[in-house]
Amino acid sequence: MLEEENMKYPRLQYDAWRNVAIIVAAPSPLHGYMVGHLMTRINNAVNSMQGLDSNITDGLYISSDMSNTTYAGVTSTTRNWDGALHYLTDEGYILMVAVEVGISQTYESLRAAISYSVCALHCRVGITMCINEGNRGTRAPIQYYSTAQERDAAILQAERQLRTALRNNPYGPLIADGFIWYGRINRVVVETFRQEVDTCSPDTLLEPRQSFAIVEAGQFVGGNVPSNLAELQLSDCIPTHILSGNTIAATPVNFFSQEWFERSFCHSMLKTALQRIKVRSEVHAG
Repeated sequence: MLEEENMKYPRLQYDAWRNVAIIVAAPSPLHGYMVGHLMTRINNAVNSMQGLDSNITDGLYISSDMSNTTYAGVTSTTRNWDGALHYLTDEGYILMVAVEVGISQTYESLRAAISYSVCALHCRVGITMCINEGNRGTRAPIQYYSTAQERDAAILQAERQLRTALRNNPYGPLIADGFIWYGRINRVVVETFRQEVDTCSPDTLLEPRQSFAIVEAGQFVGGNVPSNLAELQLSDCIPTHILSGNTIAATPVNFFSQEWFERSFCHSMLKTALQRIKVRSEVHAG
């Protein structure tokens, strides 16, 4: 039997704290890239801080799509986080920041996922990005080609159309050959979550501490979003006892910017649209 990490999608997991089954679908390029961009951006912001010795920042590690199991009595709960920032000490890894990205996912399930990381796994702060894609209309039929060369040429031509659409509509829709391959982005919201008291039950459904709209109706609206989301500070990424004092511990971790978000998000959306075209393009000789 294969280990769970090597299992194909979809995956079935069970949350014993809430008595719900969880179906984990294969992540899209937009999902995977945005998780990676968020974690890398936070990690780089910490590493670039002045006054931090490399012996301190070397303890930071990024992980993605890792299974985590806790117990509710005799029943276990297993969830995969999308991304996380850990700090490695002599005693082992400490979970510092957890990230969840949801694309057209229910808001309650996204909150439940990040609340699990905060309340059951005890990360310092959780960050979510909730992305809502608009309707794509009629689904494109599978396109059949006589040769691989014919298929590749058609995909290249479609990619050119998608790139033109992206320049005209940075948040969609992305249209090629008369079909919408990525719908208009209705809304992107970034939120932070933190344990409000010293202890909270693992099944607690947290309310966000900070909430910022980034995209509304296909337009960027996040110009006034604080670069640390008015939340993330150095002690969220590096344990306080590792740092030299309380002053540096409260230093904001400034990672968010419009330029970074638009570049990473829009090109990740393009990759997803292109992937959708590829899976509906087949060579059928004869």
